Amino acid sequence: MEFSIKSASADKQKSACLVIGVYEGKKFSAAAESIDQASEGHLSSVVKLGDLEAKAGSTLLLPKVPGIAAERVLLVSLGKQADLGDKEFRDAVRAAAKTIHGLGVADAAFYLTDTPAKDRDAAWAAGEIAQLVVDQGYTFDQLKSKKDESKGRLKKLVVAAAKSENDAVEVAVRRGSAIGDAMNFAKNLGNLPPNICTPTYLADRARELAKSFEMKAEILERADIEKLGMGSFISVGKASTEPMKLIVLKHEGAGKNDKPVVLVGKGITFDSGGISLKPGEGMDEMKYDMMGAGSVLATMHAVGELKLKLNVIAIVPACENMPGGNANKPGDIVTAMNGTTIEVLNTDAEGRLILCDALTYAERFEPAAVVDVATLTGACVIALGHIATGLYSNQDSLAKELLLAGEDTADRAWHMPLWDDYQEQLKSNFADLANIGGRPGGSITAACFLSRFAKKYDWAHLDIAGTAWKSGAQKGASGRPVPLLTRFLINRAEAAKSTKK
Repeated sequence: MEFSIKSASADKQKSACLVIGVYEGKKFSAAAESIDQASEGHLSSVVKLGDLEAKAGSTLLLPKVPGIAAERVLLVSLGKQADLGDKEFRDAVRAAAKTIHGLGVADAAFYLTDTPAKDRDAAWAAGEIAQLVVDQGYTFDQLKSKKDESKGRLKKLVVAAAKSENDAVEVAVRRGSAIGDAMNFAKNLGNLPPNICTPTYLADRARELAKSFEMKAEILERADIEKLGMGSFISVGKASTEPMKLIVLKHEGAGKNDKPVVLVGKGITFDSGGISLKPGEGMDEMKYDMMGAGSVLATMHAVGELKLKLNVIAIVPACENMPGGNANKPGDIVTAMNGTTIEVLNTDAEGRLILCDALTYAERFEPAAVVDVATLTGACVIALGHIATGLYSNQDSLAKELLLAGEDTADRAWHMPLWDDYQEQLKSNFADLANIGGRPGGSITAACFLSRFAKKYDWAHLDIAGTAWKSGAQKGASGRPVPLLTRFLINRAEAAKSTKK
C-alpha cells in the first residue's frame, strides 16, 4: 500500500473516502469542523439525527457531502473526548479501516491525527492508523478456486498531519505499515495448510527474505543437524517424511562488534502429538504450531523493511511431529546438543525438544539477548486465555523491555514466575531431566525446561499458544506477537543509537 502525508484542509482533500472523528455529545474534531463549515452545516444536521452511536468505533458513511472534494465522508465515533484512551482510538481506527476495505475503494484519507488518545501525539496516531489499515485489509483466499473480484483493494492512503509534524508522522507511518505488512506475512504462513507450509517451505521463505532485504540465510539439513549433535531436535522430526531444517537468517544492520539480538521460533509445521497422539477433533489447528517460527520470520520482514540499525539473527528449528515406527516413544531418552539427557515422557511436549537445541546453537553468536517464541503449552491458554502472551525470563530488565513493547503495541504479555522451586517437577529417575513436569503449572515447567539451555545469556520465552491464532468463526492466524517483537527491536535500535552519540 502506498502511504502519503498531507496537510491539506479536510474539505479540500480529494479522496474516494475521507475519515473524520466525532466525539460523544456531537463534538467535532478540527477536521470535522472544517467539513461542517464547507458543507454549510450538513454534518451537524446529519449528526443531530442520532444515527451515529456514541460508542468508540461506531461509524456512519455519508456519500456526496456538499461543498467538499471527497466523494464520501466516513464519520467515526471516538467516544467521550475525556475518555479517549489507546483502546478507544484503536477501536475507532479499526472500525473505520474495516469499513473502508469493505467499500472496495482504491484510495482513502484519514484525518484522525488531530484526535490522538490521551498522552499521545500525532505521530503515535499515524503509526496506529498505518498498522491497523494494513492489518484490516488482510484476506486469505489464494487457495479458493473462486475469488471475490467484485471489490477492489485499497492502494493509496493519505494520513493527514500538520506540516510541523510531518517528519515524525512519516517515521511513524513507515513503522506502522512495516508492522502491518509483517503481521500479514505471519498470517499467511500460519493460514497455509500443512501440506504446503512444510519445513522446506519455511526455508524457502527465509531465502526470499534474505534476497529481498540483503540478509544472509543459511539452511542446515538433517546431516548438518546430526553433526551438531542435536539429538533432541532430531528425535522429534525423524518419523516424518518431510525433511527437517534448521533455518538461520541474519540481518547485519549494525557494526560487526555489536552483539546481536537472537530470535528463536518454534517451527513445528504440523503437530499430531506423535505417539502421544492428540484427539482428532480440532487437530487441523495444529498447522499453527509453527507460529513461533512464523512470527520470528515475519519480524525479520519488518526488520528488513525498516532497515533497523541493529544486528538481528533468527533461528528456526523446523520439522513435523508425526507418529511412525521410528518416532519418539514415551520413555525414550535423547541427548541434546549440550550433552543433557532428556527422558521423553510425552511425545506431544515436543516444542521444547527442538527449542532446547536451538537455544544451545544460539550461544555461538554471543548474543546480547535471546527471545524464543513458541506455541508451547495448552496450560498457558488455561492460565492467561487468549488476551496475554506468557512471558518468562532469566533477566528482569529484558522482561521489562518486552512488557513495555507489548503495552505500547496492544500486543500484551504477562510476566510469569520462573522460580527454581518448579524445576523439581522436571526430575527424572533415568535421565538429567524429563520433558514434562505434570499438569500443575504446565506452562511454567515448560519454561523451566528451556531455561536449562539458556544460562549463558539474557533470555526470554514467549508462550503464544493462546494468542497466535483465533478459533471459531474468525479462525485464522492473528499475527501476534509480531508487533511486540518489532517494537522491542526498534527500541533496542534506538537505545543503541543514543549510546553511540
